[in-house]
Amino acid sequence: MLASAAYAAPTVPDWAKDVVWYQIFPERFNNGDRSNDPTRASLSEPQYVTPNWQTTAWESEWFDRADWEKEMSPHFDATLHHRRYGGDLQGVIDKLDYLKELGVTGIYFNPIFYADSLHKYDGNSFHHIDPHFGPDPEGDLKIIEEESSNPRSWQWTAADKRFLELLKEAKARDIRVIIDGVWNHTGRDFFAFADIRTRFQKSRYARWYDIKQFDDPRTARNEFDYNGWYGFKSLPEFANDPSDQNLASGPKRYVFNASKRWMDPNGDGDPSDGIDGWRLDVAEEVPHGFWQEWHAYIREINPEVFTSAEIWGSAGQYLRETHFSSAMNYRGFAIPLKGWLIDGKITASQFAERLNNERNSHGDNAYILQNLVDSHDTQRIASAIANRSSFDHYKNSDWFDYDDGERVNARTPGYNNGPPDEDGYRIWKMLALFQATYVGAPMIYYGTEVGMWGADDPEDRMPTWWHRMDKAIYKSYQAAFQLRHTHTALRRGDFKVLETRDDAQVFAFERTYSDERLVVTFNRGNGDATLDGDYLKGLKLIHSTDPSANTRRLPKLSAAIFGQ
Repeated sequence: MLASAAYAAPTVPDWAKDVVWYQIFPERFNNGDRSNDPTRASLSEPQYVTPNWQTTAWESEWFDRADWEKEMSPHFDATLHHRRYGGDLQGVIDKLDYLKELGVTGIYFNPIFYADSLHKYDGNSFHHIDPHFGPDPEGDLKIIEEESSNPRSWQWTAADKRFLELLKEAKARDIRVIIDGVWNHTGRDFFAFADIRTRFQKSRYARWYDIKQFDDPRTARNEFDYNGWYGFKSLPEFANDPSDQNLASGPKRYVFNASKRWMDPNGDGDPSDGIDGWRLDVAEEVPHGFWQEWHAYIREINPEVFTSAEIWGSAGQYLRETHFSSAMNYRGFAIPLKGWLIDGKITASQFAERLNNERNSHGDNAYILQNLVDSHDTQRIASAIANRSSFDHYKNSDWFDYDDGERVNARTPGYNNGPPDEDGYRIWKMLALFQATYVGAPMIYYGTEVGMWGADDPEDRMPTWWHRMDKAIYKSYQAAFQLRHTHTALRRGDFKVLETRDDAQVFAFERTYSDERLVVTFNRGNGDATLDGDYLKGLKLIHSTDPSANTRRLPKLSAAIFGQ
């Protein structure tokens, strides 16, 4: 049974227990419309880019350099953030049937709002989709230039309409959609900050940002200074109100209006044509008071809205204080899973303890935590597996390299920037099955299912390898997700650890719901494991990552599910 917790939890949308999430980094997922590809002028720093710049061919080799890159710099890393491949919303629409067939029932988009950068966490606007994700970039930009923070001035651009079309097509396939919100900071070209840069303290938006000092026109020097996220001046932070428990009134009002725009596009009180929820970037940087007020507001629009916070540490208490539904479950899933199943650095019993501690801190909310193993902020899981025995420099046993990306990348000496070995592929298939059978909603990063590998940013943001799909890995994820959809116990059932065998690295648990009982077993050891006949009594083999498994024997580095 899941441990009970004494806290109110009206914030858990029931539908989120059944979702299989798929994270999409839009510019790198699929190019469905080549007529809207980014231009040199659309880049965040076009003045630094050679006039010969052009979009990069989708299927080109990542470490090959185009002529314009060689002209700009002899260093490979120096030009990567200027690359564009042309991924767009039409590309996602074109792949919705593919995602449905894979077993995906929810999409999480990295930022899709208007911004010049590749990552788009430095938005120019929160109420418009990026023009180059839609069919008419030039027309959209003209519309955007005529607007202000007043929602009555807002129009629907071609990109906005394409996104609404995507929502309609996704809902027709029973696929939910959530999008990234960044309510802590913007880009320097965000309309409000752009106005401050020219009007300074005379700007109507002067109190929107955390300004340290305005320029003194009596001096030749420009003293204008402000706080940027983590010191980055490219990411000016919104100001808090005087109590420091909420955002300042200007940006708060704007964020509320932008949130409503995407949750109820028709403005008719029916949220069925809007997004299903939000993933909120750097959530811990935003005051608790704002989150409480924002959640109350958006739940008036849609009581079933799903919200997920980007939290790397233990999240249970934070969610209770801020009223989030869920979190990206690094601490309670990704990190211990890497420590045991991938790296083999902790025992099966230690693994069980870490899972239990974090899961029990969430109560029933645990069922909708986003159980990821990699993202746009980590190396891809295939590379984590390929390098599982290469690096023993963990900062401590709680993190297992998830925050060490700056020190380990594709050019780190000894880093394997290729596929896992044979045993690694066995671990990969075990991992897919664990995601589909454990408490919480599985979430995979785009391209994982086609067999992509890659080091931390920027290698984790390569364009999808549609041209070189690994069919065995794809089928592993597809089969695992199908099991989850078929068996209610895997989505909503109670959880109980049945066995942890540290010498053989065996871990077994059961999921029960009503009269359904499933037992899931994992053998992380390098030899065959004999299974306990008592907890398997009356059950038969339903699925295994190794076809030679049976109710008595589980081969090395394999997993199996048993049921009635």
